[in-house]
Amino acid sequence: MDGRDGVATWEGLASRDAGSRDAAMESLKQEVMKRVESIGPVPETPYSPAASDLNHILARILMLSRRCPFDDVREKCIWLLRSIQDIGVRIPRPLGNGPSKFIPEKEILQVSKVDARTQSIFEEAFSLGRLDNISLVMGFHPQYLECFLRTQHYLLQMDGPLSLHYRHYIGIMAAARHQCSYLVNLHVNDFLQVGGDPKWLNGLEGAPQKLQALGELNKILAHRPWLLTKTHIESLLKAEEHSWSLAELIHAVVLLTHYHSLASFTFGCGITPDIHTDGGHTFRPPSLSGYCVCDIANGNGALEEMLGNHQATEVSGEVEVLMERMKQLQECRDEEEASQEEMATRFEREKTESMLVATAEDEECVPSRDVSRHFEDPSYGYQDFSRRGEHVPTFRVQDYSWEDHGYSLVNRLYPDVGQLLDEKFQIAYNLTYNTMATHQGVDTSMLRRAIWNYIHCMFGIRYDDYDYGEINELLDRSFKVYIKTMVCSPEKTTKRMYESFWRQFQHSEKVHVNLLLMEARMQAELLYALRAITRYMT
Repeated sequence: MDGRDGVATWEGLASRDAGSRDAAMESLKQEVMKRVESIGPVPETPYSPAASDLNHILARILMLSRRCPFDDVREKCIWLLRSIQDIGVRIPRPLGNGPSKFIPEKEILQVSKVDARTQSIFEEAFSLGRLDNISLVMGFHPQYLECFLRTQHYLLQMDGPLSLHYRHYIGIMAAARHQCSYLVNLHVNDFLQVGGDPKWLNGLEGAPQKLQALGELNKILAHRPWLLTKTHIESLLKAEEHSWSLAELIHAVVLLTHYHSLASFTFGCGITPDIHTDGGHTFRPPSLSGYCVCDIANGNGALEEMLGNHQATEVSGEVEVLMERMKQLQECRDEEEASQEEMATRFEREKTESMLVATAEDEECVPSRDVSRHFEDPSYGYQDFSRRGEHVPTFRVQDYSWEDHGYSLVNRLYPDVGQLLDEKFQIAYNLTYNTMATHQGVDTSMLRRAIWNYIHCMFGIRYDDYDYGEINELLDRSFKVYIKTMVCSPEKTTKRMYESFWRQFQHSEKVHVNLLLMEARMQAELLYALRAITRYMT
């Protein structure tokens, strides 16, 4: 089903019109049954192109049976899989327990059932062909998800300086820096769908010189953005045959920072492969118990629920202690204000301490060949500079900020994108439900600002009007370890680390934290890149 008719069928199943979905479902059923009959009912059919094509289609039907936002399509796909199984053909089953390794599947899927806005956003995303596991987890926060999807769609699909296959290839390069095979595989498929040259996927050396030249910028932005200078920008803009235009470079920078930070979110939320992709399903029978197609409808979550209950042992009073600290800090703010000298000292202290916070205790992650071929110099990563006598220089927001400088530069060279990014930053920073765990009516602005500013502090970015002493009061060590790992070395994030911070909080609140970390990281990288471009231009 790879021809024009096949594409029309898959698109029809994503239509908001029930009649179009019915017609597409009937067409799919006939096509699948025709293929099943031509191959025969033997479950152990040796490998053949025809069997491989059928398996590919069955994997997509499995995905529709679990993820399609339209009830009618889900139910008919379950029926179709059951019918195929009844005539002796092996059907696929999902691997893992839902979109996230860290969050129970039922909790993620429940969101769209109780929130009409989330359901509507899922339907819209599905009709555009992109309701992936990242979107499902972001569905806890529909206001943000809507803005995120709009921005990502614009960057990848709408008019812009870069061709479509360049955009996806840059996404692959950026995600590969953090060994994020989830995003790499997603964009390898997209790259091929828009007509990208498969030879480029053999390794960066197979791509055009122009993209190879972007490797250095990708590396520095991902791991040590403070080292970026106008010389790096000049080498890209003034390359003789393979030079970038300013508009193209802005588009590339936005894509690189988008996918570096999205890799952080992907690892921070334990995102698993989408059901229809490699690693998301298997045709092997389960080893412990029989697999029935009814599990597709119900979710096989008994074990998951049992484990969830076991882990729900709460740490008494954690939330109340944090709320009390926020109250005391507010009272101190009202009583006295620290001098500028003291504020500067507290920033430098926090910056130095942030360098000494270890990331994960795990050994070094060695990237697989599949991922590492998309970038050069795999040993180059974030390091604890203070241990080697190096320090991150201070970047004063008063001298160069997103609001006063970066926003207008992006909007001028890549129209509308500055506006889209600004809206996304604002929503992530200001998003609140005035709750903390089970407590209602709580002003969380102090906590959100501490998290945002701590991330920027790790990148050497200082706000003159912020008292960095608040960070140590509000963010405990396990939380700082999680933040630093997710932002600087996301591939080392583990479930244990996710569970060890804010143990009384809801999963939706932890996803909210991850949105803050992702957007703060993206803005930090963008500030360094845009400042270097501005310096080149002046």
